[in-house]
Formats: sequence, structure tokens, C-alpha cells
Amino acid sequence: MPEQPTSEFWKDIRPIENSVKPDAQPEVYLSQAATDDDRYYAPFSETVGSRPLWINVKDNTWSDILRAKEAGLVNRHYHPHEVFAYTISGKWGYLERPWTASAGDFVYEAPGEGHTLVAYESEEPMKALFIVKGPLIWLDEHGKTVGYFDVHDYIELCRKHYAEVGLGADYVDSLFR
Repeated sequence: MPEQPTSEFWKDIRPIENSVKPDAQPEVYLSQAATDDDRYYAPFSETVGSRPLWINVKDNTWSDILRAKEAGLVNRHYHPHEVFAYTISGKWGYLERPWTASAGDFVYEAPGEGHTLVAYESEEPMKALFIVKGPLIWLDEHGKTVGYFDVHDYIELCRKHYAEVGLGADYVDSLFR
């Protein structure tokens, strides 16, 4: 049970008994998901890190906090599936779009949209919550495919990073759902 209620109108309501089905996995609860602790951010590029929040191998999807402590860049890419983003702090955008996202802004990326993600210099680090469905298809400066990055690549990246920083390669396994 969470903290004990005091004067809340629902304070006398009892929790559901057996609220988790026998074959269900527990939720993922991460306190301070957008932490400033560098150990949790696997290097997604030379200037941007990714903290995985949950990973679904079967559907090739994941959620993460993308962070850049200063001006940053994620290589050109497009998504064959939709992506959702919510900006927590800092500023970021796509070179190909007319907007700049800042704290509180939401972005929906339609399937097939190509872009170059950039993080701007800002008083606060750029942190954005992303839900990524499917792979990233890496593009060259002409928009031609030069590679891809899918959930398996993401897991490998995170395992390697977590082993190097002392959290243990298997830390990422706790996020599988």
C-alpha cells in the first residue's frame, strides 16, 4: 500500500484483494525516472543518453527518458511506426520541423516521418519521455537508409552500458514486460 491517507475522502476504501492475475507481471515502478544520475543513461549517441523505463521485446517497443546535458544530436532517422514524446525539461526539436519543444510539450510522430533530433543549449538538460514503437531506420543526408536500430540493439546497448557502470548487465532485464 502507498503511504497512509490522512483526510482524503477515500481513506477508508480497502485495496482490491488479489489484484494481480496469476500470470501477470508486476508493474514497473521507477522512482525519479528522469534522474540526473549518469549511470542510468546508456549513450544513444555521442551527446545524448537514454534511460530505458520499460521494454517489450515481442512488440519491438520501449519507453525511455532521452537526455542531453548540453547541445545534442541523434542521427537522422525515421520510424515505420508511431512515436510519442513528452518534454520534461530543456529544449529539443527536429531540423526538418518548424517547432521547438520545451517543458510540457507533447509530440506525436506519424509513421514514416524522417527527422534529425537536436537538443538545444538550455539552462536545464533536455529530458523527454519517449514511447518508441518499432525500429529507428538510420538515414544519410539524402534520406537513404543506411541502417537500423531495433529493440534488440537497444537491449544490447543498455546491457553493455550497465555492465560498464556497475549496475549489472541484467539490470535491463527487470524492465522487460
